[in-house]
Parts: sequence; structure tokens; C-alpha cells
Amino acid sequence: MSNDEAALTPAKIVAELDRYVIGQHDAKRAVAVAMRNRWRRQQVVGDMREEIAPKNIIMMGPTGVGKTEIARRLARLARAPFLKVEASKFTEVGYVGRDVDSIVRDLMEVSIKLVRDEEAGKVRGRAKEAAEERLLDLLLPRAAGRGFTERPNEAALPAADSTREKFRTMLREGKLDDRELEIELADDSNPLMSVLGGQPGIDENALSGLKDMLGQFGRSKTKRQKLKVPVAWRALTEQEVDKLIDHEAATREAVHRAENAGIVFIDEIDKIATKSDRGGADVSREGVQRDLLPIVEGSTVTTKYGPVKTDHVLFIAAGAFHTTKPSDLIPELQGRFPIRVELTPLTAPDFVRILTEPTNALTRQYAALLATDNITIEWQAEAIDELAKIAADVNQRTHDIGARRLHTVLERLLDDLLYNAPDIGTQTIPITPAYVKERLGQLVADEDLARYIL
Repeated sequence: MSNDEAALTPAKIVAELDRYVIGQHDAKRAVAVAMRNRWRRQQVVGDMREEIAPKNIIMMGPTGVGKTEIARRLARLARAPFLKVEASKFTEVGYVGRDVDSIVRDLMEVSIKLVRDEEAGKVRGRAKEAAEERLLDLLLPRAAGRGFTERPNEAALPAADSTREKFRTMLREGKLDDRELEIELADDSNPLMSVLGGQPGIDENALSGLKDMLGQFGRSKTKRQKLKVPVAWRALTEQEVDKLIDHEAATREAVHRAENAGIVFIDEIDKIATKSDRGGADVSREGVQRDLLPIVEGSTVTTKYGPVKTDHVLFIAAGAFHTTKPSDLIPELQGRFPIRVELTPLTAPDFVRILTEPTNALTRQYAALLATDNITIEWQAEAIDELAKIAADVNQRTHDIGARRLHTVLERLLDDLLYNAPDIGTQTIPITPAYVKERLGQLVADEDLARYIL
């Protein structure tokens, strides 16, 4: 484990999560301890390390209160593979649909991309230089004698090198951007897969396996394509990156990362909870739970990158649990989620903090978007208070969708400005309480209208 991970104490993890998610301290504390325990497990010496299992978490709370965002930010903080799945999208073995093993296969794909991107970052400088040389070879073929069997003309070499350096300077300054070059690119297209992918009733797991198999046969296929210089440079750079990466080592690291640092967020787990006295569709829901159980308990799943163990993957389940409760899950699955945290509904004061405090606050996002059209918007504190009050009021009177209501309210508030911004020129526009009431007051007053528009 790196020094960065060792320095991430639970308190520091919670402080980092506070930058993006308002409130919900209990949930942040639970995931922070779970993440720290992973680091602690890696420090344990001997056989005991393998015996220490992650303490999986169930988050209970209404939609839009931060369940997914907490898990996603945690994974980003840990540089860990993160996969979000919806429990309701899976079907019991024997039915057409996604099977639970696809969770591990998808997690591996995320891990592969994560590791590859990290390795690409390490070699991208060298790759760009190599791509530059290839571009110069295409723009300005080597002087007579270079790359040929006859003896080069020694007197011509300095002049050729000088011309090449001039082209290099022009290339870096963007003076050759309008030129087109013909380069060879890998051809990943497969007409058969396109046809099969659109057919109803085709099992997606079988389709994925077929795609991998066909990919092995067609890997060396290339096609020539004409591209502008900047696009060609990017494409050649990616080719050089691919050559410089040790793919076998990257795959081993990705498997290790998925097994020991992977985080799977299972949303809507309440949708597969069942009442003991009910049958019908509930039987299938219980079947999905039983299929999930081996993955959560710890098993080995075969993927195209090799076998992957799930013993130390952290599972975070979430659900609103309006009509069910965690005790409606089968006992075996309940036992694999020993930590339960309840997230609280959001209030108007919470909405004020959400609109002002996070690094990625919506008010800052809209200000940045409109700034691209030379429009400066200035948010007055009283206007933000009014927006928060409106969002909380609509949530209370219609359906409580948490902080997602703010997206709807702000989009409606700024609709005219977003539409007209390119045509009204450079301006500074204050967002005042009067501005808010003028554009939202009538909608909020009409409950039926608010139900459909806000």
C-alpha cells in the first residue's frame, strides 16, 4: 500500500467526502472505517490476512440523499475499481437476463481500464514523442538513402535534418493542422456482432463471450484512414501507448486491484427483498438473492482475464426500504451485510448547503456553463434560500426525490437564460429573490403544475 493510502485516516476520508456530499455523517463514517480496514488488512502478516473479510454495508434512505455519491467518491478517493449495479436488473438463473456473475466481469473491465489509464499516463510522454516521429515520417519522407539499401548522400543529410526540424516546429505550433494524412488503424468493427446485438432474446453474457472470441481472430486486422494531423497525432499516440504498456503486468495488477480494492454498489436492493408470506414474483426475487449470495460471501468467477476472487470485494447495498426492510432479505444475505446505516431526508437548510458548499455545487456549475457565453451570474444568498425553500416544499407536496429536485428547479429557473445567452452579449446578471419568484412562483403555487414540471 502506498504512503497516500496510509495517510487516509477515517477522519480525513470523511473530510474529503464532506467536500462533495452534505450531511449523512453516519454513512460517511461507516464507509471511511470500511476503507481504512482494507488498509489495515494489508498490514496484517501471515495467514490471518486472508481470514479478515470486508464488513459490507447497507445504506437505507430515500432517493437523492447521497447514497450513490458517497460510494462513488469513496472509490475515486481510493483509486479503486467501482461498479454500480441495480439489483432489480438481475434475474434468477434459468431466466433470460443478466446473471450475477456479470457483476464480477464488469468490475474487471472497470479495473482493467483504471490500471491501463494509470499505465498510459506513465508512458504518454514517450508515446507522444514516438508518434511525432511517425507523423514527421509521413509528412516529410526521409532523405534519399535513409531506409534504402543504397549509400546515403552525406552532403544532403544536414539539409534534410534541418527541414525535418522546421516541420517539427510547424507541427508543434499547429501550422500543419489542416493537412490530411493516411494512417493505418486497428479495425475493431465486426458486422456479425452488430447484427446479433440487435436481436431480441440474445443472452448478453453469451454475446460478450462470442465478442471476445471473435476479437482474438480479428485482432491484427487494420484499415487505412485519412485523418487531419491533430486527429492522426492522437491516434498514433494511442498506438504507441499500447505498444509501451506491459499488458500482462497490467492485467495482473487489475485482477489484484479488483480482488482487494474493488467496490460494488448494489442499488435498489430493497426491490428484491421479499415478504415471507408472499409468492409469485417474490419467488424470483428470492432467487436473485440466492444467486447474489455466493458472490457476496466470496467465490471465484471466471473472466476473460482469468479467475477473479470476490472474498475481499467491498459490497455496499442501498435502498429506500419504503415497503420492505433489511430483515425481509434472506437471512444468509442479511448476515453478509453486518453494517446498517440510515440516511436522513434532506431539508431546506441542507439544500442551501448543497447549493453553496460542495466543490461541484450546482450554482458553480451553472455559473461556469454561462461564463462560456460571456454571461456572469451572481447568486444572492437570499435567492439561494428561496430556491432551497421551493425545492423542499415541492418535495414535501409531491414526491421526495432529495437533492435531485434542485436540478429540476435550477433548470427551470435558468431556462430562458440558457436559451438566449449566446445572443444577448456580455452581461452580469444578479440572481435575486425577485428573479426566483418571477420564474418559479406561479409554478410552485399550482400544485398540479408543479407535480409535472418541477
